[in-house]
Amino acid sequence: MTTPLPPDDNLRQLLDAARSKTPTGNRRRWLLTACGLLASVVLAIAAAGKPAPAGQYLTEPAARGALVVTATASGTLQPTKSVDVGSELSGTLADVRVQENDVVSRGQVLARLDTAKLEDAVIESRAAVAAATAGVAEARATLAESRAALARMQRVAELSGGKVPARTELETAEAAVLRAQAAEASAIAQVTKAQATLKTNETNLTKATVRSPVDGVVLTRKVEPGQTVAAQMTTPVLFVLAEDLTRMELQVKVDEADVAAVQPGQPASFTVSAWPGRKFPASIRRVGLGATTTDNVVTYKTVLEVANDDLALRPGMTATATVVTAERRDALLVANAALRYVPATTPEVGGGSLLGRLVPRPPEQPKPRPAPAAASGKSAQVWVLDNGTPRAVDVVTGVSNGRFTEITGGPLQAGMAVITDYRAAKP
Repeated sequence: MTTPLPPDDNLRQLLDAARSKTPTGNRRRWLLTACGLLASVVLAIAAAGKPAPAGQYLTEPAARGALVVTATASGTLQPTKSVDVGSELSGTLADVRVQENDVVSRGQVLARLDTAKLEDAVIESRAAVAAATAGVAEARATLAESRAALARMQRVAELSGGKVPARTELETAEAAVLRAQAAEASAIAQVTKAQATLKTNETNLTKATVRSPVDGVVLTRKVEPGQTVAAQMTTPVLFVLAEDLTRMELQVKVDEADVAAVQPGQPASFTVSAWPGRKFPASIRRVGLGATTTDNVVTYKTVLEVANDDLALRPGMTATATVVTAERRDALLVANAALRYVPATTPEVGGGSLLGRLVPRPPEQPKPRPAPAAASGKSAQVWVLDNGTPRAVDVVTGVSNGRFTEITGGPLQAGMAVITDYRAAKP
């Protein structure tokens, strides 16, 4: 490494100052010092004139091998089918018969409301049905009476040749029959209405007993005995049931940059914190079309099918899924760094000083500079080392896993030394 020297103008000024300020007796000593300094400059210039040491190309051979491209997403495990069990009626819970994790069967009683008022309503409805039925019988008797009276008048009129009874009396009797018929129809309608009310009250009495709609497991119990349930605008949820925990689904959010490569049927695997080191298999079932934007990040809901035969997985667990989007068995691979490498030259050395004009310029050396990697199916360029000399080779790229890229076309062959970087020699 050479010692920095003053420019020629500074050196000349230094010598002039030394001659002007030095006494006559010591001038010879200063002259000898200046000669020594000049000799050091000449030696330094001679050392700097030596050729700069050459740098080293870093290479990695193109090789054939397997390439797996994956996309990573996170989400939560959910039952394939879960049911929120609620109550359509308001009231006080008299009994709750299941706990969380209990296995239940379809139709099993889960809870029961206080039914005192509902039973009274049923009794009242049954009485109303009986009263309406009696009303029908009364209306039919009135109709029969009206018809008999009309028949007698018509017989008298026939025997008297129309002299008696009067015409108005016959019309009144005919109207009474029509009113009796209407009263009978109304009484029959009242019976139907009372029966409908009775059926509704009986149904409400039945709904006071909350039963399981499916075979499954109780995931959540949200009520306790004695608690008041208010069913008004929405149905209050009492229990959450999972139909089958041996078949679950993993709902993940796939980034918009990866969603184009994610398709139904692709294999995947995922991990959960509860089982470190264990990978669970899965497969893509559905890729959502609707986007979700969170903090300016666009994702798409993707559902994976999961087998949970040993019940090791539980609803709500956070999982990190890895989806295999592409897989190559015997592909020609190059490092991604090779696609970013392009030769460049070092800036010119030298300046306006005496040292800058006398020190020779070092030989040009290539060095890497950033360049965008080629996209899949696009043409790109790599540099190979041919007898110590870089040579450009045009290639066509395939898929990439972020570390290696598949080469699908071009003259590049396995075993060729592909340049990935240039390391300059230390001075």
